[in-house]
Amino acid sequence: MPQLLYDFNPVSDVVVDAIGEPGHRTFYLQGRQGRSTVTVIIEKLQAQALADGIDELLEKLGEPPNTSKAELSLDEPLEPLFRVAQIGLGHDERTDRLVIIAYDSPDGDEDDAEASGAVRFWMSRDQARALAAHARIVCAGGRPTCVLCGNPIDAEGHFCPKRNGH
Repeated sequence: MPQLLYDFNPVSDVVVDAIGEPGHRTFYLQGRQGRSTVTVIIEKLQAQALADGIDELLEKLGEPPNTSKAELSLDEPLEPLFRVAQIGLGHDERTDRLVIIAYDSPDGDEDDAEASGAVRFWMSRDQARALAAHARIVCAGGRPTCVLCGNPIDAEGHFCPKRNGH
């Protein structure tokens, strides 16, 4: 069983954001509660999956589709607690809060099923909606994708398997 390192119930703020140039960005999940801030590193695919999961969960709870645009930002200095190996999303009916739980893996081994630490961020439906909207904006701000193969295009171009590498 992973050790719960932080349990922000509820968070004051929660955000997914990225720092760096497209193709070389680092994605973060950050939760704040009062004066305490916890930051973890996530992958872009985890950010996208989290946004999708929030939208799906809110839809199951009877919420209308998310069309809002949220302006959220990370608090500095960024001192990540760990790199996230697994991330989960849930809903507590009693408090009507959504919860994100992010798991670390021991010794950075993401293949290990038993995580060594975890953080939980409990949020309102409005906070979750804003988080998902902002995460989508951040993820869309990366490199353009090839219309043929869907792979990202670097400034120098890219190898496109659909065009035999041309």
